[in-house]
Amino acid sequence: MCSKRPVSRFLASFPVNTDDLQLAHNITKNLLNSTHFKPHSAIPCIAPQVTYYVLSDPSLPPRSCLSFFHFLATQNPQKPDLKAHLILLYRLFSAKQFASTRTLLNSLVTNVEIKHPVREFVSLVDECESQFGSESESESYFVEKLCDMLFRVCADNRMFREAIWVFDYVMAKGLAIEVRSCFVLLLALKRCKEVEFCVTFFHRMVECGRIDVGVQSLTLVVDVLCRRGEINRGKKLMKEMAERGIVRPTVFTYNTLLNACVVRKDRKGVEEILGLMESEGVLACLTTYTILIEWYASSGRIGEAEKVFEEMRERNMQMDVYVYTSMISWNCRAGNVRRALTLFDEMILKGIVPNTHAYGAMISGMCKAGQMEAAEILLEEMQTKGLDLNVVIFNTMMDGYCKRGMMEEAFRLQVIMERKGFEADVFTYSTLASGLCKLHRYEEAKRTLNLMVEKGVTPNVVTCTTLIEIYCKEGNLAEAERILGNMDKERMVPNIVTYNTLIDAYSKKEKIKQAHVLKSEMIGKGIVPDVFTYTSLIHGECIVNRVDEALKLFSEMLVKGIRGSVKTYTAIIYGLSKEGRSDEAFKFYDEMMRKGLAPDDRVCAALVGSLHKVSSHVAAKQNEWCTENRLS
Repeated sequence: MCSKRPVSRFLASFPVNTDDLQLAHNITKNLLNSTHFKPHSAIPCIAPQVTYYVLSDPSLPPRSCLSFFHFLATQNPQKPDLKAHLILLYRLFSAKQFASTRTLLNSLVTNVEIKHPVREFVSLVDECESQFGSESESESYFVEKLCDMLFRVCADNRMFREAIWVFDYVMAKGLAIEVRSCFVLLLALKRCKEVEFCVTFFHRMVECGRIDVGVQSLTLVVDVLCRRGEINRGKKLMKEMAERGIVRPTVFTYNTLLNACVVRKDRKGVEEILGLMESEGVLACLTTYTILIEWYASSGRIGEAEKVFEEMRERNMQMDVYVYTSMISWNCRAGNVRRALTLFDEMILKGIVPNTHAYGAMISGMCKAGQMEAAEILLEEMQTKGLDLNVVIFNTMMDGYCKRGMMEEAFRLQVIMERKGFEADVFTYSTLASGLCKLHRYEEAKRTLNLMVEKGVTPNVVTCTTLIEIYCKEGNLAEAERILGNMDKERMVPNIVTYNTLIDAYSKKEKIKQAHVLKSEMIGKGIVPDVFTYTSLIHGECIVNRVDEALKLFSEMLVKGIRGSVKTYTAIIYGLSKEGRSDEAFKFYDEMMRKGLAPDDRVCAALVGSLHKVSSHVAAKQNEWCTENRLS
């Protein structure tokens, strides 16, 4: 035995037993002569003292110690206790076998047989230090690094209170926890959404005065606060750290705040953060510009996004595929396919390889523009370059075909998709059914949706809405209502399209009362009626010759800030013309023209017809006047 090693000092507290020493010697000899420990059948149980002697023998390599320890943990009735763990940890650490050290610590921390493994283990370390003292700096270094590793293991196992306990112990001993280890705990707390715990520990790091708090830790805590919507608290913390000279925020910290304001659509907040960056002399980086492009484009301000993009050019910034993909995607959504294509070509000329998202954005844009041939070329190009296709891209292509009435091509693509190992999802079936519905192929649409259910694909709101549309087109409003009722039973919230489909069907069938009931129901569920809702109701009121009710709905719509469409004005002009109220009809026609809404042939025919009719509205007033005079 090497008396200079601290592990040997454990043995001093036990009386020397000749039998134990002899057994330890035999076990050590067995381990040195073989890879795995093979106990003699006469040994029923190995006592703790024997374990300590074996593990602390300097002639025994750590690999053999591990083999012996594994035997004890799995086959010996006397399991290794905390002291055995500590001795082996010291042996492994001294041999620089850090991975094995960490694995052993992890098994100790998660040991369900020990009530408080972390606290009891640290107490043992403390007891040994106080009993025997510390002979060298290397032993203090071992304790410090052991506790640091234990701290990380606790963080990884989400034993946050135990981790804090270890932290406090280390600080009380005048030792230190590495800043990287502290970051590991902060990250674990963030993942578990332990916001207050995360902020509290960050302040502990700051106040202990022995940890060099980095900007990475500050940014993480600011991000945690922002994700909970506490942006002002994040800004306050950032300002406090800067004023105290502890850590100054960088562009990445500001990006965290900026992104939080963008997510909350806080325009004032975005401008405030940009102002702070400018006043502090913090230059925007690639991530900043990407966030701003997303912000302006998502707000419908494509022009502003283009300005940001041009500013990046002026600064000669090295743009990446994500910036270009963002610009391409938003231009496609806005219908600027030509601009998107220019950006796509420019990206390739700069040597930036388009990824799946860039191709997906371009394919989506081409499909929306009805340029299916161009979309097909892009799809083939993706396959040539070995880029991963996905269900979203196939669904996008199928949607493009369906909107053009090219159902055979859509079904052909579904077959290709499934051959490539992709299973059709609820969006695939809903897209195909909707396409068939537009072509009045209702039975095929229903078969497609029934096939979806047979294959175990759960219907969604779009699927149910498509079914409702099919039954409405077939005139089976009772079945459409039944599906709407089933949606409530399945806790599936209908959307505005679902309600509009039924309201339109009831209005055309002259069932205005039911249509209004549905309007009230959708408002009760927090769904705001749109121009389609009002147009359907206006059209229905005009069909049943209640034009004045239609005009009231039109006024209500305007009060709510909803602008009438061509169909809205057409319905009112048609209703007024049918009653011979040509003057009012022409006023709506003039208003329609002023608003840049182009009337169709039906409007013109209705207006001409109104000139040859006696106004039923005027006739009613005349009859009323005559009746009053006769009575008088």
